Amino acid sequence: MEKFLFPDPKTTEPKARRAQRIMEMIPGILTWTTLIGMIVLSVTLPIWIAVFIILFDLYWIFRTIFITYYSVVAYRRFQRGKKLDWWERCQNIVHPLQYTQELTSRIALLQESLKEMLSFKEKRKVKQELLRLLEYQKDVQRIIATKSEILDWRKIVHVVLLPTANEPAEVIEPAIQAVADCNFPNQQIVILLATEEREPETQRLEKVSYLQNKFKGVFKDFLVTTHEVSDDEMKCKASNATYAAKKLMLYLDEHEIEYTRVVFSNFDCDSVCHQQYFAALTYAYITDPKRLQRSYQPLPMYHNNLWDTNAFVRVIVTGSSFWHMFQSTRRQMVTFSSHSEPFDTLVRVNFWPLNMISEDSIIYWKCFTYYHGDYKVQPIYLPVSLDAVLAETYWKTIKNQYKQKRRWAYGIENFPVIMRALWPDKKVKLRKKFSIAFEMLEGHHSWATSAFILAILGWLPLIFGGPAFNESVLAHNLPFVTRYLMTIAMGGLVISMFLNFFLLPPRPAKYSKKRYIYMFLQWFLAPIIAPTLGAMPAIDSQTRLLFGNYFGEFWVTDKVRKK
Repeated sequence: MEKFLFPDPKTTEPKARRAQRIMEMIPGILTWTTLIGMIVLSVTLPIWIAVFIILFDLYWIFRTIFITYYSVVAYRRFQRGKKLDWWERCQNIVHPLQYTQELTSRIALLQESLKEMLSFKEKRKVKQELLRLLEYQKDVQRIIATKSEILDWRKIVHVVLLPTANEPAEVIEPAIQAVADCNFPNQQIVILLATEEREPETQRLEKVSYLQNKFKGVFKDFLVTTHEVSDDEMKCKASNATYAAKKLMLYLDEHEIEYTRVVFSNFDCDSVCHQQYFAALTYAYITDPKRLQRSYQPLPMYHNNLWDTNAFVRVIVTGSSFWHMFQSTRRQMVTFSSHSEPFDTLVRVNFWPLNMISEDSIIYWKCFTYYHGDYKVQPIYLPVSLDAVLAETYWKTIKNQYKQKRRWAYGIENFPVIMRALWPDKKVKLRKKFSIAFEMLEGHHSWATSAFILAILGWLPLIFGGPAFNESVLAHNLPFVTRYLMTIAMGGLVISMFLNFFLLPPRPAKYSKKRYIYMFLQWFLAPIIAPTLGAMPAIDSQTRLLFGNYFGEFWVTDKVRKK
């Protein structure tokens, strides 16, 4: 296999280093030019800035409507995905011709049942099932029409990677238990617990021993690796994952398991997957003719301790969940947090970079580059539940949430290496390259600036515009126009509030129903949270890259369980 080369973000080659530094500076320059420029132009050209603010408000309304609509679309797909019997589909799709005949018979029976005297509720239930089967029948017929090979689910091996630094066993155990409780055969699942050598040895060994004994004989195997950081690596999740994956190669070779039969799930150690996730993942993998050119992404929900954490964190993580639901409807979806890839593809791209913080999205871009753009993320419309930020004190929880958001925003470090990888590739269309560059820059620029433009900078022309501007008709109407437009935009927030209540995990018995009131009132904090815990971490990350003040290691979010 030809060795795949991917740009090194820490390259010392002069020309490549110059290109890397220029592109690292672009996001920060754009952000600070916008923020400072708004202040300066509010003094020198207040009329133009006032017009810009109105146009920006109109753009924000359009953006809100667009994101809200597709969030609702994703929510409907999510609800439908949880109702489907993926395990039944996974088993029967191996014989698609026989299966389509069985579906035809089931559809006929449901159609006949509609002629009987049924209640409105019963008829509605039958119609919903009928629509699901008709839709699925089309999918099976499409699979038959492609005449592509459908793999036998019994030959698929799932490897679940759980990287851990200092997390206690009580955090990791629910993640492994969730895999054990899945309706996919455990004897086709390997747990790969990737520990760090720098964790205190006694603590690490006790944790490993407890988990191995707890799940002894449950899975096909329970592997443990201990990563020692070498001189050319960062202390980060990516280097640990790469080390564990390379050890897995030796295991697979020893047991003569083909890489193309292995689906590798890189989970956070607190990831609690849905009981049907591996059945749905297997189904997606065995039926797709381009299975090696796919990543698979469940929808991240921060439900493990959502009721325990504070209002500031709940708004942040709920907004993050909605954003990823929206992203799942788009063609250029990128992997985030817990996700799955074909192990064969991971081997081809030589796994994760050893000196980058943002490991969850960069692996997608490595695969995208390897296949010259013919690679995409397949959403799995099932939840994976994660921990929201929670620390020992209220203030430390907010402080840790800022750090976690800053680490997420540091994903803009991908931009320079992606451009260096894609730009020379003549197999990727120029329009596609510009589209990727624009989308990354626009997304991170909007993340860092929009909250300040909407909340603060819109008032600057009135403050600094001078007497001439303040006496103009535009100045008198600007507050009213802005307030009116933002009221319209609040419609998206209202819809998010309702969806949030539909998605909430069951209320723990230790909390009274009054807790629902706090869940509602927390949304009034959004105007404060957006600039402080949303935009500021993004500005922080972009400014670090601008001045070459890089993070030296991966900041691991504290995992605290509230007793």
